[in-house]
Order: sequence, then C-alpha cells, then structure tokens
Amino acid sequence: MTFTQIHKEYDWNEVKNFIHSRTAADVAAVMNKDTLTETDFAVLLSPAAEAFLEPMAREASRITLQRFGKTIKIYAPIYTSNECTNSCVYCGFNKHNEIPRVTLTDEEILADAKTIADMGIQHLLLVTGESPKVVSVSDLARTCDMLRDMFSSLSIEVFPMSTEEYAALRSSGADGLTIYQETYNRETYARVHPAGKKRDFDWRLETPDRGADAGYRTVGIGALMGLEDFRTEEFFVGIHARYLMKQYWKTHVTVSFPRIRFAAGNFTPYEIIKDKNLVQSMLALRLFLHDAGLVISTREPAEMREHLLPLGVTQMSAGSKTEPGGYNKEHEGKQFKVEDDRTVDEFCSMLRSKGYDPVMKDWDKNFLVRS
Repeated sequence: MTFTQIHKEYDWNEVKNFIHSRTAADVAAVMNKDTLTETDFAVLLSPAAEAFLEPMAREASRITLQRFGKTIKIYAPIYTSNECTNSCVYCGFNKHNEIPRVTLTDEEILADAKTIADMGIQHLLLVTGESPKVVSVSDLARTCDMLRDMFSSLSIEVFPMSTEEYAALRSSGADGLTIYQETYNRETYARVHPAGKKRDFDWRLETPDRGADAGYRTVGIGALMGLEDFRTEEFFVGIHARYLMKQYWKTHVTVSFPRIRFAAGNFTPYEIIKDKNLVQSMLALRLFLHDAGLVISTREPAEMREHLLPLGVTQMSAGSKTEPGGYNKEHEGKQFKVEDDRTVDEFCSMLRSKGYDPVMKDWDKNFLVRS
C-alpha cells in the first residue's frame, strides 16, 4: 500500500478533533508506554500534552543519547537558482515576487562550493527553485558531477522527479533527497499552490518513495509549520516517516520542522508557531520514532537552536545563505531570512562547549555504488 492510499484513509478533521479532545489522563497513560502507536503519537501532539513537556523532554533526550550519542551532523545548502514556475503563496521564490532572479554559472557554483568547503562543510544540500527549463535534470547532474569530489555527501532539494531521473542524479553523486510536502491537508495544499506543477498533491506525496526506490541513502521530509493546524500536520508527518522507515529499511529517514519566516510576498501564516509548539512537535516525534533523524536549520535563532540541542535534534545547518551566489555576494533574492547567522566555526565552538561533537563527515562518496 502506498502512502497516498494510507493518507486517503484519514479524514483531516476527524484527526484534528481527536487530537484536540485528548485529556491529561490520556497523556499520562501514554507516558508509561515504551512503544507508541499512532494513536499514542496523536495524544502527545494534543494541547493536553503541553503540561507534560518536561517528562517528554527527559525521555526524548534519553532515547536520542542512546541512539545517536552527543553528536550533531553539520550541513550547508547551496542555492544554484531562484527561478521558479510556481506560485506558492508563502515562498520568496514565488514567480510573481519581484526579487533578483539569479541562476549561477558553473564557475559561480564552484566559487560558492569552494567557500562552503573551506568552512569545513562536507555535507552539501543542493537547492534550486522549481523551474526545470532553467535548471534541468541534466544541469543538476552536471552540477553533481562537478561537486562530487569536493564533498563527502551531496543531497538535493529540487523539483520532484521520476525514479529514473533520481537514479541518474544518484549516478552523478547525489546520495540524499529532501522534499517537503508543505501541508498534508489537500484543500489547504490547493489553496497555497494556486498555479504551477507543484499543484499535484499526490505526485509530491509519493516523491520520497521514488527517491528511496532510486537508492538514495537518506530521505528527508517535513511540513512547513504555519500553513495549517500544526498538531494535525505533524501527525501526518510522523505517520509518513514511519511508513517510509518500514518500507525502505536501507534508507535513513529524517524529519525537519521548518517554521514560516519572513520572505518576499509577506505571507501571513495560518497560525504563529510558538517555540513550545516546535518543541512539542519534536519531542512527540522522537518518542514515536526513536531512529528518525531530526533536523533544525538556520531558520531558527541561535538561542532557540541551543535550547533544542538536548531534546532530540541530530542534524543542523550552519553558515547558511539562502540566495544563489550568497556565499560570495549577498543579495535580495533569498528564499527566506536566516535567523542564526553564526559562522560554522562559531557554531561548532558552541556545540563543543556544550559537550557535543560536530560531525563534519559521516559518509564517503566511495560508498556509493554507481549504477
């Protein structure tokens, strides 16, 4: 059964009503369990569970130390183009936004990549807007071929592709895929994606499957927090992650918790996601899925990222720029505003001061079997 079929078995409003009607007694009963069902997971996302954040944090910290130790994997994004054919109302790259549109040349990509590599980063996330006519699959393959010897690991966060296209990029050195569903509510999805190829909900929902089928060693998912009721949204993120972990045991699944930040277009979120909302989402996910990687990017302020360290996070970006060419020349073509602007050295020093090991490399490209 595909996750699209599983998703269709749930009624969004029924799930939402269930989560919002749980009681303190329901939460207390779940806290005594070692293994959680999806119903238990929903209980931990409820408003009633906010009174249990401290014991949830202690258990999430214990599980994370047991599974991952005190390590944080470090990565950085490289944006090669902010051209986009979509009209996502929340995104700075929306084709209607008047921002400087930039697509890097090979020489400019290499310049930004060298700057990132010189900072000690070995895990690179290759990001573009969704405009296959401007940055095609063959363009991305050429970029991967160009960068594969500079980094130990190349992940991609680009437009959804077919399994065959993902396999082609894998042959060029890509080993990880990140794709956010944005929202798991079909009606909201249609409303915030009024035009462009991204309107196809199911095609996007099945993208992680196609990446895993193509042999990617990591697949990252998540919802953009603020487009819908976050408690219901994170429930669907969690059961999607669980499906992927069961279906593709050779693929490491990660979950991100991106909150909407200021961007061109001045989009107003459905709800403001408070710090405690983000914390509860992360804790519930860790208690539900012990082995999932949890990712917190530079969307979050420095102080918040430091507070999240012991609560389950396993991966963080550092030194990030969110516009093409931004590592050598900043401009207004950003996808969103970065909140933690510390350098990689400053960020890693902070990790070490708190007893954590920054992991600059946990993979080698020579492990990748070329197809």
